[in-house]
Amino acid sequence: MRETKAWKVNGFVGILLILLLTVGAIYLFARQSFVTGIVLAVVASFLATGVTIVQPNEARVLTFFGRYVGSVRDSGMWLTVPVTVRPKISLRVRNFNSKTLKVNDVEGNPVEIAAVVVFKVVDSAKAIFDVNDYEEFVEIQSETALRHVATKYPYDTFEEEGYSLRGNAEEVASELARELQERLAVAGVEVLEARLTHLAYATEIASAMLQRQQATAILAARQKIVEGAVGMAQMAIAQLQENGIVELDEERKMAMINNLMVAIISERGAQPVMNTGSLY
Repeated sequence: MRETKAWKVNGFVGILLILLLTVGAIYLFARQSFVTGIVLAVVASFLATGVTIVQPNEARVLTFFGRYVGSVRDSGMWLTVPVTVRPKISLRVRNFNSKTLKVNDVEGNPVEIAAVVVFKVVDSAKAIFDVNDYEEFVEIQSETALRHVATKYPYDTFEEEGYSLRGNAEEVASELARELQERLAVAGVEVLEARLTHLAYATEIASAMLQRQQATAILAARQKIVEGAVGMAQMAIAQLQENGIVELDEERKMAMINNLMVAIISERGAQPVMNTGSLY
């Protein structure tokens, strides 16, 4: 099924024609020409069934005794195919907010996820005839696609490799929109945007995962601190030797490096130890 344009003429012209036929039928009845008058009255009544009003961003889908004869998208009053059933369908942009779903990510961790889908109908014939209820179809397929995408990625990647639901929200949203478009094309629906609105670990593992994230953050911070401390210690030793302030043998270098590392890495204020004697 594919949308086509239905035959139509300006509704005001159609009403004028119907009025002329009605006046002619009345005149003929007055002149006692009943047969011709009845014919004109029947034609006027027949044409009157074809008058329809279309609101902006709305479509009328016409079926003539069970046969699809086209759709009217242009807003206004029109005279179209008489004796047709004309259900209306909205062409406005709409939002669908999914429920918060509980799914397992690719690593088996239970997560809570929800999304908003922005869509509109672009083919009125498919929306009416190819699916039973296109709004319900959008709702079910959106939640199905969201579940499928959520199971393809981990919630977070602690090694900073590959995609994750939390770290690659744009990429995940783009894939969700593509999959939704494939699923909803049969209903004549265009997906304009799909975005995650909620993402969190399930309550039963939230505290454990929070501890894991904190531990990962602490390790990463410690690694940066150690890298900086080594560089600062090397720079201090090199500058002392370059300026000729003090001559350091290997043992004194090790002692100074040890003191510098303790002073830089320590989380508390370091207490310096003044050596008034000799290392030997």
